[in-house]
Amino acid sequence: MPKSSPLDGLRFAFGTLSVLPVRVHRWDREAARGGMLNASVVGLVVGGCAAGLGVLLLFLGAGPLLAAVASVAVPAALTRGLHLDGLADTADGLGSGKPAEEALRIMKQSDIGPFGVLTLVLVLLAQVAVLAQLYGDSWSRGGTAALTSAVAARLALTLAARTGVPAARPEGLGAAVAGVVPVPGALAVTASFTIVSAAFGTAYGPYGALRAAAAVLLSLLAAELLLRRCRHRFGGITGDVFGALAETAATTALLVLSLGR
Repeated sequence: MPKSSPLDGLRFAFGTLSVLPVRVHRWDREAARGGMLNASVVGLVVGGCAAGLGVLLLFLGAGPLLAAVASVAVPAALTRGLHLDGLADTADGLGSGKPAEEALRIMKQSDIGPFGVLTLVLVLLAQVAVLAQLYGDSWSRGGTAALTSAVAARLALTLAARTGVPAARPEGLGAAVAGVVPVPGALAVTASFTIVSAAFGTAYGPYGALRAAAAVLLSLLAAELLLRRCRHRFGGITGDVFGALAETAATTALLVLSLGR
């Protein structure tokens, strides 16, 4: 086995959570731990690209709606739509009302059922609507929201990979990362990014810091509630559940950031 490197975790994070051309050298539990602890770094890059494209379109004369659509499309493109696919599959599994084994089988099917379609439409509409509103308020506020939501989405993955959360299947991404992150490490990463978000939020008025911190924390709460539901229904996490958690956190963060202007 190759000698462990601090970069192994970053490679694992970018190699599994994005389509960026990063070669993953290690797939063991140690690399997975580092990868999930660095998931928010991927969020910074993905969110930065989403915000950058949105602001660029506004600079070129596009309207807030088109900028919002672009900012929503970038994370989908940089993840090959895997998080959205996971959201749809999880919605189908939860909505089926079937026992865990049959629900997991439904989630593995290539087609998308009515629950998945409805969930995808509503989530994407909500994300575009919020970003259009925020870009209409100011370019920087819309860009900051796109960045914050992307980071919050990956923070939810770090917390979902904490010790004590089992995998629903013996194979797949869920099994590879289930339980790899020590709880203190997950909490430390969460606290760090929440503080940074609050610091950036101070640029948007006296309640900006509070709103930014609340966006991160409430997004993680929403993801945690979904995680608990999935653990109860499926017996643990899967790659699809990870995608659903990310999209749930991202959407919740955007919704919170749109309030109290």
